[in-house]
Amino acid sequence: MLKYLSKADSARPANIIRGKLLTAMTTDQNPSLSLSVEPAPGAAFDAQQFSATPSVDAYGPQALFEPLSSVQIASGSVAPLTDLSLICVTGNDAVNFLHNQLTNDVEHLDEQQARWFGYCSPKGRLMATFLGWREGPDSISLLISTPQAEPIRKRLSMFVLRAKAKVQDASASRMLFGLTGEQAFAALKALGIDPPAAMVHASNDDCHCVGLPSANVDGSECPRWLLSVPRDRAVQIWEALCARLAKSSTSDWRWTEVLAGIPRIVPATSEQFVPQMLNFELVDGVNFKKGCYPGQEIVARTQYRGTLKRRMFLGHLDGAVPEPGSDVQAQGAGEPCGKVVLAAKSPLGGVDLLFEAQISAVQEQPLSIGQAVIELKSLPYPVVL
Repeated sequence: MLKYLSKADSARPANIIRGKLLTAMTTDQNPSLSLSVEPAPGAAFDAQQFSATPSVDAYGPQALFEPLSSVQIASGSVAPLTDLSLICVTGNDAVNFLHNQLTNDVEHLDEQQARWFGYCSPKGRLMATFLGWREGPDSISLLISTPQAEPIRKRLSMFVLRAKAKVQDASASRMLFGLTGEQAFAALKALGIDPPAAMVHASNDDCHCVGLPSANVDGSECPRWLLSVPRDRAVQIWEALCARLAKSSTSDWRWTEVLAGIPRIVPATSEQFVPQMLNFELVDGVNFKKGCYPGQEIVARTQYRGTLKRRMFLGHLDGAVPEPGSDVQAQGAGEPCGKVVLAAKSPLGGVDLLFEAQISAVQEQPLSIGQAVIELKSLPYPVVL
């Protein structure tokens, strides 16, 4: 059943996902899965382009399409990123406020840059990870896991106090797409956007694009981009992208995230890891020269005074996709030695995953999740053990 929601409906909280693109996932039995974007005049959208079966997993609502091969993903694909949301922080004090809350430098972030940011508890454990960029002098956009968006927005708002800053869920007004592959260059150029390099932000006509770390697909580097577009133009842009690129499921995009070695915090893994346990400083998600932020003392102590005993690793296994937070076991050990961070089905068969574990256990091997043995793979950046 295809269902469009009213403007009043579109003001619902972040955990009620928005966007006309996935309205076909709505059923009479589960209307909370509705995604609301006002239909543009004369814009038709074929509900059969999406699965008629609602799908929500531990990462959030999922867009379902026919599975793509790794060749198709490397050639060119586009996925609606329904399990990711946007938080926008605006106001005269927005930059200073976020600079004092997050693990990375916000004050020196210019409008051509993007950075990874972490938000820690007072104990130095990551409650959320963000991709952030500046959309104006006093406006910062933060990409976050959809299930984390509203709790983190509320928490950040608690600490605004007298600062001239407003923390808002921007997902009601924006739609997010993930683009991969060589053909995505031409697709972005057709939108008037010169495809940016990794961790560079570009924009045109209120469409914002961030270059992301590439994924090694079939032995070659597969470029990746995040695209944020206005909700009222999402259908037209989607159709233009689909004319050039293969439609991709949300899980296919997550697979490229796994290969790129970028962690994503969801409710099951919130407050489980110090940033270094997830290699977050290795992807430039932590600035050790900036001022204080929640948990900063513990993060700094881990870096300079302690011996890091845990890291994040890339692995492959056969079987079902494990949930984030699932235990990783070392052979013969009574206690778990790690946890799953991010996992996705591989188009090549089996499952690729990022998992955090004790370095000593990984060096000794073998490791498993349930009965499935983990085969170690190389991350795209060096990790000193």
